[in-house]
Amino acid sequence: MENEYAFSINDRHPVSRGHSLIIPKKHVTNIFELPLDDYHACFDLVRAVREHLEREHRPDGFNIGVNCGTVAGQTVAHAHVHLIPRYGGDVARPRGGVRNVIPGKGEY
Repeated sequence: MENEYAFSINDRHPVSRGHSLIIPKKHVTNIFELPLDDYHACFDLVRAVREHLEREHRPDGFNIGVNCGTVAGQTVAHAHVHLIPRYGGDVARPRGGVRNVIPGKGEY
């Protein structure tokens, strides 16, 4: 899928069935460097890809993530948004979701 400012692809190393990347067409390293039209278009595409994934894979939930900087785990120097479908039982304890990027911080 794509729009004027962004496109989506399947992640090369998916963490779940349907794991997708939404990538701005404008080259910036960090998503916060995008002009607002491009930024909003990325998240418009997140919604469209989510609808597609719901029809194709029937996930039970989603995580949306953006790694900004090497300290945050960014390994590709081009901004992108991860849309990760989640399925019941895919992890033993899903509580905390994205908070689990720092071990021990998901439980509160």
